[in-house]
Amino acid sequence: MATTGEEYVERPLVEPGVLERRRYQAELAGEAASGHTLVCLPTGLGKTTVSLLVTAKRLHEQGGTSLLLAPTKPLVTQHAEFYRDALTIPDDEIVVFTGEVSPDDRQELFERARVVIATPQVVENDLIGGRIDLSNTTHLTFDECHRASGNYAYNYIAERYHADAERPLVTGMSASPGGDEEAIQSVCENLGLSNVTVMTETDADVVDYTHDTSVEWERVTLPDEILAIRDSLVAVIEERLEKLKELGVTRATSADISQRDLNRIRGELQQLIDNDQSEGYEGMSIHAEVMKLRRAVTLAETQSVESLRRYFERQRNAARSSGASKASQRFVSEAKVREAMEQAETYDDLHPKFRRARILLAQCLGIEGGERVIVFTESRDTAETLTEFLGAHFETRKFVGQGDKEGSDGMTQNEQQETLDAFRAGEFEVLVSTSVAEEGLDVPEVDLVLFYEPVPTAIRSIQRKGRTGRQTEGRVMVLLAEDTRDEAYFWKSRHEQSRMTDELQSLKGAAQTIESDLAQQGLDAFEDEDTSGSGATAGDGGQSGLSSFAMPTETDPKVDTTDADETNTDPVDDSDSDGDEAEEGIVATAASDEGVEIVVDQRELDSSIARDLSTRENCETRLETLAVGDYVLSDRVVVERKSVSDFLDTLTGGDRSIFEQVGDAARHYARPVVLIEGDDLYGERNVHPNAIRGALASLAVDFGASVLRTTDESDTADLLHVIAGREQEMADREVSVHGEKGAKTLDEQQEYVVSAIADIGPVTARALLEAFGSVEGVMIANEEDLREVSGVGEVTAERVREVVGSDYDPDS
Repeated sequence: MATTGEEYVERPLVEPGVLERRRYQAELAGEAASGHTLVCLPTGLGKTTVSLLVTAKRLHEQGGTSLLLAPTKPLVTQHAEFYRDALTIPDDEIVVFTGEVSPDDRQELFERARVVIATPQVVENDLIGGRIDLSNTTHLTFDECHRASGNYAYNYIAERYHADAERPLVTGMSASPGGDEEAIQSVCENLGLSNVTVMTETDADVVDYTHDTSVEWERVTLPDEILAIRDSLVAVIEERLEKLKELGVTRATSADISQRDLNRIRGELQQLIDNDQSEGYEGMSIHAEVMKLRRAVTLAETQSVESLRRYFERQRNAARSSGASKASQRFVSEAKVREAMEQAETYDDLHPKFRRARILLAQCLGIEGGERVIVFTESRDTAETLTEFLGAHFETRKFVGQGDKEGSDGMTQNEQQETLDAFRAGEFEVLVSTSVAEEGLDVPEVDLVLFYEPVPTAIRSIQRKGRTGRQTEGRVMVLLAEDTRDEAYFWKSRHEQSRMTDELQSLKGAAQTIESDLAQQGLDAFEDEDTSGSGATAGDGGQSGLSSFAMPTETDPKVDTTDADETNTDPVDDSDSDGDEAEEGIVATAASDEGVEIVVDQRELDSSIARDLSTRENCETRLETLAVGDYVLSDRVVVERKSVSDFLDTLTGGDRSIFEQVGDAARHYARPVVLIEGDDLYGERNVHPNAIRGALASLAVDFGASVLRTTDESDTADLLHVIAGREQEMADREVSVHGEKGAKTLDEQQEYVVSAIADIGPVTARALLEAFGSVEGVMIANEEDLREVSGVGEVTAERVREVVGSDYDPDS
């Protein structure tokens, strides 16, 4: 709603007559353009416009590429539409990166794009795989930047950007950056932000664009049948807590024990395990069962019996699977749990929240003449059941994420976009959504936002309420089941939301203090850098002989090469080295000009190892779907990495034994390595030590594999880097994802040929060969037939046909 007449932004690269001129947006953009800035602005007031104005200024003045990251695919698509409408840049130079765009296509698109809008996981993978280069990226925006914590991809991308970009500028955007000053400062540190700028709804320039959002709550009473199901589960929880009390890790035995106390109990159990006390393992299994039971109680109380039935079915399947945990097996075999399962199966009614939701929607859409409603729920199972139930009375569609590992039906990116477009166009009245629509998604104004359950965190509550009250007064209602966790979550959410509102107000006054703290921390980090080298020298403790095994790097504080030879005290200059000057204890290192390359299997991206390696100077990582192994370090060395738990799993009935995996590796590589990561190999599971020793002996003697141990992921990354350096720098070996060994069997050669098509990988190659019978059959198959094969989607099928059917053009 414009309050200043028909006034629009007129700036270079901004489409005339599109962006309404708002003074507060211009002020925020001006501050963000002057340095790495956190922009805090309430939901619905145009944070994306602020970022777009900064992008237009940077591209006009600095050139290069702008990168905007958003946490969900629908949000990425929305931003792309907005940027194409609001910028004069040609549409084909504003590109979208999600997992549905092939890696090869992303590499080509990034090189020619001026604006890239992407999910962070895709950009993280492309950086690790060496497919994109941020050196010429002149503006990077982190949307919903409060996610920058822990191992989230934002943190890694920010680290790479500050290291690689020639002219970096970072903008972080959020309506709710954190619950306290410490959390906000953590976000700034993780993203390399040094400035903080805040606008609140009470600011004079903002108040004209905000409206009140009333919040009401409706209480519902649970029927006796649901209470009986809950009571059966609660009785088991209290029995399990009594056992934990006997172990001395808790005094509380009530089923309403807080999650904080359960986390504390888990910490004490972990200490018992660390001290090699068997009670720790017993208690940890009981703790896991308690968590499963609490989840079941929550579903019964606050969601629906249908959701509970689906949860029980998943637990039964998990208990029947190979390698099932004792907690899962006890869960489904406990008499009172089985009683609850039977009660849930025979309950033929819906949760009372369903009827209350229907009444509230009828009042809004019927009596009050409303047009649109969003219903939010935490559970996808509930979303699907609600959509079906409400669909009998209103025009209703669901809005959920992609399919999950538990088999729940999801939505593709195209389906999500089509649903939002239809909702904006008024084609249906009610959108039932899970959390995928919470953050920043520009759904239309709605007359009511209905929370099927309270949201237990302030951030998500604020995001949800941002869907209403944008142009007119809005209404938010929350359903609470009496005397359940709903009430605890509701009051917790209210407390945290109130605290965050106060924090945003005080943040305006504290911004300079936070900026000063951030600046001082940056200075302290610089002053703390050890530029003189503090590690052992060649003359320390008779260690000089070990230098022939070391692969020191510029970032390793434990190694100092400056005094390695008394006759040559100058630092080693690698700039003119050809690799033949390694004598007198000075060895070729992994920090040479060319560096080393490490090929990483795509499935290893769950760990931090690939990210760690990709940030090291003169170490390049490349992502592949490897037929064997997890890391390829040369044409003769492949590494199969196993955590201690994974290694023990393969000995006790995993999907594929370690011996099969190492056997495959040994057929392709002369020096297979098994790397076991973690501590307490002999104590983590109830596996006889001699069985473990026998497995290690077999790997070494029968399969010719080297078995190495590391303590954690960081130690693993260090070791991989050293081995790669020795192989490539000292032994002058090349890197080959197919190994140096020849004499492949006919089946292996066929799989090799098919797996090379469009980088589809060995698993899909085998599926294609089984489906079509021969390499020739795969080559002549059409797209429709290809899509019928398990693991082959539309994108892969198109890519296969493109590779097989396109004319060869060596000059393209």
